[in-house]
Amino acid sequence: MSGTPWRLLALLPLGEDMIRGVFGGLDAEVSMPAERDASGLHAALAEADLVIGDYTGALAIDAAAVAAAPDLAFVQMPSVGVDSCDLDALTAAGVPLANAAGANARSVAEWALAATLDLSRSITWADRRMRAGEWPQMETAAHGSDELGGRRVGVLGMGAIGTEVMRLFDAIGCRTAYWSRRRHPHGVFKELDELLTTSDVVVVCLPRTPETIGLLDTGRLALMPARSLLVSVARGGIAPDEAVLAALESGKLAGAALDVYEREPLPVDHPLRNHDDVLLSPHTAGATRQAQLNIITTVLDNVRAAIEGRPVRNVVNGIDPVVRHR
Repeated sequence: MSGTPWRLLALLPLGEDMIRGVFGGLDAEVSMPAERDASGLHAALAEADLVIGDYTGALAIDAAAVAAAPDLAFVQMPSVGVDSCDLDALTAAGVPLANAAGANARSVAEWALAATLDLSRSITWADRRMRAGEWPQMETAAHGSDELGGRRVGVLGMGAIGTEVMRLFDAIGCRTAYWSRRRHPHGVFKELDELLTTSDVVVVCLPRTPETIGLLDTGRLALMPARSLLVSVARGGIAPDEAVLAALESGKLAGAALDVYEREPLPVDHPLRNHDDVLLSPHTAGATRQAQLNIITTVLDNVRAAIEGRPVRNVVNGIDPVVRHR
């Protein structure tokens, strides 16, 4: 099928002009779903070879979507997470799935450090009271005013983000250790339960997989030292929202900084929104201008490689990285 034009379907929740402006220079026919729902997705997939996924997860590449795409040859996610894709279905169909690993590592790691500093010094806690007309000088010190340097920080997951998190916390004098499925040549490795029991701060950087969903349940969070901090830049459900709330209410956690939730957007009436010791962020830890540019560049480079017959990078499901027409 040499010379057959590639058909590129972009599922990004962006305007048509923007999508064509970014991807129009590729040697491919660019299209978008007519409707952003399951039927619109499946209709568009029926005529697609290459797909750029939806980072919001609203248009999931699940098993039904894969079945609706007989010519599908490659899926590129514009994110690190691939939990909106059915890896088993794509693998069975022989379709390589790639992510944007490392593109936002610095941005997410900086957010994790900033959020930990905020919780350690009760910065947002005091800001809320100042805006209400109070002068909580003594109360802020009593609520929590700890230096971060010298504290024990446990990092869960040592991909690009976890590695950068450890580097930044090391730089300010924290005593870091990590748990990961694979041991790394640098850093102090501890088994998961030991890491939780010996960490004043736990930073969650794990991907969402069947093995990590619910990993930090009520029992595991109970292992953490009293008045410790939890920072999650991973995916919702690894530390279930109800388990985090229970640990806060019991006093086990002094605070939690959350960028991700089991349900996104976080419901308006969710109790996390009203908890005084929770720092909330709308899944934007990696949303810096620098990270967005890195992601766009990664996506463009990989799609161009697919079109030109060169191996694509960051394939996560073990399929041959040279993309071929079906």
